[in-house]
Amino acid sequence: MRPLKIAVLSHPRHPIAPPFMGGMEAHSWHLVHGLKRRGHDVTLIAAGDSTPQVPLHAMMPRHYDADMPWHRFHGTPKLNDYLDQSHQGALEWIASQDFDVVHNNGLHRYPPRMARRDRIPMVTSLHVPPFDVLRRAVREAVAPWHQITGCSSTHLAGYWPEGAPDSCHIVPNGIDLNAWTYRNEGNGNAVWAGRITPNKGTHLAIRAAQKASVPLNIFGVVEDTDYFESAVRPALSNNIRFGGHIVSDELADEFSRASALLFTPQWEEPFGLAAIEAMACGTPVAAIRRGAVHEVIGPCGAYAAADGQDLDQALLQAMQIDRLSVHARAAELFSIDRMLDRYEALYRRSILMQDIPAEDISFAEHQLP
Repeated sequence: MRPLKIAVLSHPRHPIAPPFMGGMEAHSWHLVHGLKRRGHDVTLIAAGDSTPQVPLHAMMPRHYDADMPWHRFHGTPKLNDYLDQSHQGALEWIASQDFDVVHNNGLHRYPPRMARRDRIPMVTSLHVPPFDVLRRAVREAVAPWHQITGCSSTHLAGYWPEGAPDSCHIVPNGIDLNAWTYRNEGNGNAVWAGRITPNKGTHLAIRAAQKASVPLNIFGVVEDTDYFESAVRPALSNNIRFGGHIVSDELADEFSRASALLFTPQWEEPFGLAAIEAMACGTPVAAIRRGAVHEVIGPCGAYAAADGQDLDQALLQAMQIDRLSVHARAAELFSIDRMLDRYEALYRRSILMQDIPAEDISFAEHQLP
């Protein structure tokens, strides 16, 4: 099959550059490089300080969180206007090019609506639980040439609790399994990794490790300084250590040496990229069961209630799970090749559907009142 010319539009809160600020940035990075390896002509549309090894079109000079931090500017007219203008300019540029398909990997309302209105072949990948503006945009943009993906069935059901239309699909996130080294034995420690902010629940991992008397290593960017200073720093000790924000190779080494990952979402987790990265290393997961956590981790983890009161017991249970079976689940379900196969099929499906005569199209009604 012929290579495609693909535009990948990413969320510009952070640069698409290692070390990744979170799962969305890692997903966009590995997506564009995976597509390039398969011979496609790929352009990334993202913040100007992104550093991909594919052509970059900057939708803004640098990531917006540098100048308008999300936790201070979220929902303000200043940030909303800036994002609207930046996305409008990016979409006008995309329309002036001859892309075969657009992969919308962001969170803005404009791209889905443009796809429906202008018959632009597009795949929109959802990465966060539904919030009102995005939920309305994707539901109102249902079209045969606009394929929509969620990263778990739980995630997709949040947007369509009544059942999703035929143009919506589940495509789990995928990772390069070669980058996450398997080890058949842990060192007796636990590890936690992610953005250090209340909805990631770092404080619950600390409490569980302390109750279980298991040493804990914490890695990630401090997104909420007040939270770090009040909930994390006072607990640091010889057994509770903070290693900062490290690159993927170093994180893979930490994951593979640990005996368990503590995974503590305080939101309706759509997927959990850190969980499958640890699983690829053979490291079982002690998790708070919210959102798609159990769907993704399955028998490779032990689970605690949403308040995390019994997470210490889950941690001790997880450390007993067979590591080879943990690695096997990650290898079977969450490889980057499996993800790319699904996306390529959806690209070609959206292109094929673009040329269906209008009289042959029946739109299901999925709009909100």
